[in-house]
Amino acid sequence: MKLKFDWFLMGMLAALGLAWWWPAPGAPGGSLHPELLNKLGVALVFFLNGLGLSFAALKAGTLRWPLHLLVQVATFFLFPVLGLLALGLFGGWFPADLRLGFFYLCVLPSTVSSSVAMTAAARGNVAAAVFNATLSSLLGVLLTPFLIGLALRHGGQPLPLGKVVLDLALCLLLPLALGQLARPWLGAWAGRHKQRLAIVDRLTILLLVYTSFCGSMQAGVWSRHGWGTVAAIAALCLGLFGAVLWALTRACHALGFAPADRVAAVFCGSQKSLATGLPMAQIIMGTHPGLSLILLPIMLYHSLQLVIGGALAGRWAKASDE
Repeated sequence: MKLKFDWFLMGMLAALGLAWWWPAPGAPGGSLHPELLNKLGVALVFFLNGLGLSFAALKAGTLRWPLHLLVQVATFFLFPVLGLLALGLFGGWFPADLRLGFFYLCVLPSTVSSSVAMTAAARGNVAAAVFNATLSSLLGVLLTPFLIGLALRHGGQPLPLGKVVLDLALCLLLPLALGQLARPWLGAWAGRHKQRLAIVDRLTILLLVYTSFCGSMQAGVWSRHGWGTVAAIAALCLGLFGAVLWALTRACHALGFAPADRVAAVFCGSQKSLATGLPMAQIIMGTHPGLSLILLPIMLYHSLQLVIGGALAGRWAKASDE
């Protein structure tokens, strides 16, 4: 299997290295003013997502309701249940912030860009993938803070759910809606410059990665945890990914899905959104000193889903061409 170079993954490593070497500008109160910069970055990411979202493609995917139900159940029910089981078995090996981060990974919505891209590469139902990924993102604005709020309340840290949902709506849904409203004027331009806008989107996410880790680096959070902890949580993420892939594949066969629908269901149901997870964490967790530990599982999972998903997409595309 030939692995394709992914500059975004390398960029994440570079952002982490920069946060370790020079955390002061991106830490709270730093020269980059992350309290304002992060909000502007989040708004830009979701405005560009709204600008690039085709309503026609979204409408075309609305009819496969068994597929949609399976994906959303996997995203917001199967993942949290498996996460709680994993934490019940192995959670004692990890610090509290890392346990919270693993559960946070489990309650995030699906990703839009990579799940749709991989579905297309594997000759799957692209319209259904667009619909499911978008629906998941919208549901996540309500379900993700609700589920993480339950976890925090159980740990004695109540979450002001109403304020969080309002902040998420203003910072995520409003820019997304404005991007959609701007499509009649900017849609054609966005289509012509799709690759450049994707680069802007990813660079903005890398900036959020940097600022998210700076505060933790300054507070010395990482000096208390070694590479063994990182390897252990990576193994837990890999096990989670494998379990969800297996469950979705079995469910698709049991429901008699066509091959194209199976591809869309597996990719949309097994992936988690780093692009949504980072901004949500900034809003939900605020300036939590352990934010970098909370974000570590989604960053590791994001890398795994790109590598394994890319290999599966190539294999399924080859099988469909035979």
